[in-house]
Amino acid sequence: MLKIGLTGGIGAGKTTVSNLFLKLGVPVIDTDVIARELVTPGSAALNEIVEAFDKKVLTRGGALDRKRLGQLVFSNDAAREKLEAILHPRIRKAALHRIKALKASYCILVVPLLIETDFIRLVDKVLVVDASDHNRIKRIKVRSGLSEAEARKILDAQTSRSERLSAADYVIENDGTAAELQAKVNELHRLITSACKNGTGDEKK
Repeated sequence: MLKIGLTGGIGAGKTTVSNLFLKLGVPVIDTDVIARELVTPGSAALNEIVEAFDKKVLTRGGALDRKRLGQLVFSNDAAREKLEAILHPRIRKAALHRIKALKASYCILVVPLLIETDFIRLVDKVLVVDASDHNRIKRIKVRSGLSEAEARKILDAQTSRSERLSAADYVIENDGTAAELQAKVNELHRLITSACKNGTGDEKK
């Protein structure tokens, strides 16, 4: 089975694109979803996070305050690496377990930091969802209520578009309409399915 890693900068439209693949019947495994499942109250991962960052990362109800934790690790490499050491091995294990259970010609593994981490070793091809900085900032502002300066600060802290695109096997540009995006996903799905059937989408050794 061909494993395609889907990634892209914040606001590019990763979730929208992965949902379109899902509607086409393609299995989608989202590492963000796995991460949320791993940190439910009482879980071993959440307990380790609290030990590492104190109870200030919890809500009054005892759940993980993702926004607060994000503020702590944003632009703090040591804190980010500490968090990744707790979560990444668990996410990797869960993702591999779910992949092994699938029966399909290919699957999509959604990893926001695919290029920046060793998660890239889990996939055979890289699909980058790309969009202009203008559109990404606009989406971030609508979704998160941040100012343009705050949104741009997040973009500037991430891997550059050029670096991400240089690692891509496939690129879906998301600067147009919903109908145009659907058409691009449909076409890529057709191409990948055809390649798998013809034996040209073999996994990397």
